[in-house]
Amino acid sequence: MSQFNKILVVVDPSEDNQKALFRALEMSERHPAQITVFLTIYDFSYEMTTMLSPDERNSMRNAVIQDRKDWLGELIAESQIAANNIDTKVVWHNRPYESIIRTVLEGEYDVVVKGTHEHDILKSVIFTPTDWHLLRKCPCSVLLVKEHEWPENGKVLAAVNAGTEDEDHARLNNTIIDHAQFISRLLQSETHLVNAYPPTPMNIAVEIPEFDPNEYNSTMKNHHKKTLHQLATDNDLDVNHTHLYEGMPEDVIPRVAKDLDAELVVIGTVGRSGISAALIGNTAEHVIDNLNCDLLALKPPGFESPVRL
Repeated sequence: MSQFNKILVVVDPSEDNQKALFRALEMSERHPAQITVFLTIYDFSYEMTTMLSPDERNSMRNAVIQDRKDWLGELIAESQIAANNIDTKVVWHNRPYESIIRTVLEGEYDVVVKGTHEHDILKSVIFTPTDWHLLRKCPCSVLLVKEHEWPENGKVLAAVNAGTEDEDHARLNNTIIDHAQFISRLLQSETHLVNAYPPTPMNIAVEIPEFDPNEYNSTMKNHHKKTLHQLATDNDLDVNHTHLYEGMPEDVIPRVAKDLDAELVVIGTVGRSGISAALIGNTAEHVIDNLNCDLLALKPPGFESPVRL
């Protein structure tokens, strides 16, 4: 299945190595896609130059935009990739995430690819405010990448909730696995599944004397194990590539990703109603915050961004 036919690559002019562009080109070499290399720029001083007329200020902004377009063209030329499926776009906007999301809405892109910043001491990924806005509000998938190459026979880890009886969660599970397998095929990687099941609620054991925590834990584990293996079998995955652990997802998923030395974690975000429709749950945010590898965040069907054209 082809998920990513239109890719929006967000570049960072402060970085020497454009890892997002590299990752998008790497993907497009294996699966042809239309790539737009995108940059948001803004300089408040241009808006405050009162001695200049509006036309002169516009001319100055347009000159800066053209200079950045030329720079993007040089980046593409240096990549030594045929440019017939690559174009560029530079937008003058004081909120980068809004300009990115509006470009996604206008161009109906399938995925936004953006680089993350890695902390040298902690060796973990530091997400910028723009990253968080995209994870919460972007209507399409968001791929956040680190500065590294994908080795052959790497691993893609799909985080699922196999024990759910909710139809929306079940559909999201299938979407997560579908995307994980797609990336695995592109990059010749293995697809693994991880599932965390809740620990025994000890407060119940205190309040209800006849409650057997050992039996509860065994029943819960067997239920999730059975449904996880069934989920793997239904998607033609090796059950030996499934990982089931007791605990909270924000603890289990990053630990399994580290143990596997996974190159990418695919995770879903849960849609909500009203004001919270733009937000992802605290669990997902904690999972994302603890990862030290690439991340592909998927929106559920029917998600609507709070950012409008």
